[in-house]
Amino acid sequence: MSKPSEKNQATAGAAKPAASKKAAPTKKSTPAKKTTPAKKSTPAAKTTAAKKATPAAKTTAAKKTTATKKSTAAKKTAPAAKTTAAKKTTPAKKSTAAKKAAPAKKTTPAQNTPQAKKTAPAKAKPESRAALVRRARRINRELAEVYSYAHPELDFENPFELLVATVLSAQTTDLRVNQTTPRLFAAYPTPEDLAAANPEEVEELIRPTGFFRAKTKSIMGLATALRDNHGGEVPGRVEDLVKLPGVGRKTAFVVLGNAFGVPGITVDTHFGRLVRRWKWTEETDPEKVEAAVADLFPKSEWTMLSHRVIFHGRRICHSRKPACGACPIADLCPSYGEGETDPEKAKKLLKYEMGGLPGQRLKPPPDYPGKAAPPLGAE
Repeated sequence: MSKPSEKNQATAGAAKPAASKKAAPTKKSTPAKKTTPAKKSTPAAKTTAAKKATPAAKTTAAKKTTATKKSTAAKKTAPAAKTTAAKKTTPAKKSTAAKKAAPAKKTTPAQNTPQAKKTAPAKAKPESRAALVRRARRINRELAEVYSYAHPELDFENPFELLVATVLSAQTTDLRVNQTTPRLFAAYPTPEDLAAANPEEVEELIRPTGFFRAKTKSIMGLATALRDNHGGEVPGRVEDLVKLPGVGRKTAFVVLGNAFGVPGITVDTHFGRLVRRWKWTEETDPEKVEAAVADLFPKSEWTMLSHRVIFHGRRICHSRKPACGACPIADLCPSYGEGETDPEKAKKLLKYEMGGLPGQRLKPPPDYPGKAAPPLGAE
């Protein structure tokens, strides 16, 4: 046991001078932080220093090694950092490009995208009640100037003839009815005559109007009701008229307005189509349409308003191809553009007297500007 200790002491005594001599360069190189210790120290010195360094020296070496590792790791991770930086800068470039391309998006009609919905212009405010009344009445005044000759387009000599002609006009034109009724009224001039007629003979006379069997039943039924309940006279009240076979509110108001002078609104297919195009109402039920329009005008205008609107619907504002380019109230119509807007092309769509063609009556009123319609078979 004594021999090893002696050797250890001798080794320790010999090691102290060597360590002090070799430690001197280390102290000198310590202040020189600019130079890397790894470059100036030889491999042998590194090994010896690693073996004989004090704990403090080991800590210093560990710190230097850690720094070296960190710098190495930094060098190795530099490409990754560059890649990361590149990735981070890519969205910025994209956003910059998107900002530059923004004007192009404004011109793209992408109306369904969320962005487009946000930037879409606000809808126009709904028309006020007062504005609607003013616009509707202005349309009526302008139509009155265009169709100063507006009139019922069925030929008749008395209330009975007008009542029968109006029932026959369902699902056909007034022209066809006017061409058919002369022979019918020549054979059966009164309600009593028609009530006692042979149904087959009546069917043959009114065949050109279509649905002749159903219409025969209606006109013979109303003739019988007039004979039995009203003394052969057409009643002058809507409540009594609508109780007659084949007579509804439309027919009743045609008779009351044109044979008795009682104001009424006639809601036929033309009238209903136009008032919806003009946004006077959105209703489709005839009675609701009648009530809505009646609320916009004084009662004294109801009958002539009906004639003007129906005239306009038959001549210009057609169902399938409205002649918008020839319409006198285009600036007041919210549906302008549904039809032909070119003035020259629109003129070719005009009908009856406005298109240089005969009207619907064989016996038109004296102020009618067009030609009389030809009799049946002479067209």
